[in-house]
Amino acid sequence: MTLKECKKEEKADREFQKKFKFEGSITVLTQMMVDPAAAEKRGGGKNLPLKRGEILDVIQFTNQDQILCRNSQRRCKSVGAEALPV
Repeated sequence: MTLKECKKEEKADREFQKKFKFEGSITVLTQMMVDPAAAEKRGGGKNLPLKRGEILDVIQFTNQDQILCRNSQRRCKSVGAEALPV
């Protein structure tokens, strides 16, 4: 990983912590795959765009309906629990 990529990731993590009022370091609890049978969603606002079969890093289980996740482009947003099989 180059210095430029490392700084870009650090900046994205700081923005995430500020946006979601997240304290402490960002740790990945687990990885989950989006349900292959689920409909693809464009996302926007507070929701992450979903693609069938995509692997997401789970950062926090916020409530029964929403899960805070990060995708491969390091975008952190909420995902509906119905899209991720438990």
